Order: sequence, then structure tokens, then C-alpha cells
Amino acid sequence: MARDAWPEQSVADPRFVVLAIALTSCAPGPDAQRHLPDASGHIAGFWLGLWHGIIAPVTFFISLFKNSVNIYEVHNKGNWYNFGFVLGAGILFGGGAAGSRKRKS
Repeated sequence: MARDAWPEQSVADPRFVVLAIALTSCAPGPDAQRHLPDASGHIAGFWLGLWHGIIAPVTFFISLFKNSVNIYEVHNKGNWYNFGFVLGAGILFGGGAAGSRKRKS
């Protein structure tokens, strides 16, 4: 009996389907409040992003108990705020320097 090039039943691997759904569900949407000032007229920039990145673990813990506290400022200047936030979080956790230290034997 000859083997066909295509199997009779084409079923996707369930692990692939779950992975695809998980990855696409994490995709961020547009930030409609970017470049718009908050109620006090401020727009968060690089320096505030840096500060928010440094205090992110503390802010996350507080945000679990208070609805008025957010980790990320949505009224921001865009890429500069994002860069500051990531840099601040990297500074807090040691960045790449922690992985390059020699280990004592």
C-alpha cells in the first residue's frame, strides 16, 4: 500500500494550538492615552519611567491591595518612558553585570 503525501486526517498538535493562543493573547494593544496629560497635566518621560522601573516590585505588591496604584504610567511620552522603565527594572535586578561575575569555586 502506497503512503500518501498528506495524511488522511490533519489535526494540529494541541500543544502548538495552546502556545499560539497564549502568545497572541499577550500581544499589547494600542495606548490611546499616550502623549496625553493626566488629570494634573503631566506626561511621564524618561526619568519618571526610570523611577517607575526601579520601584516596580514595591509598586506591584501595593497594587495587589489598592486599585488606585498602577505599575505602569499610561500617560507617557512613549518610547522614552518605556526605555527608562526597562532600564530602571534592569538596574534594580543587577542588569547584565550580575551574570558576568566570576563564581567562586
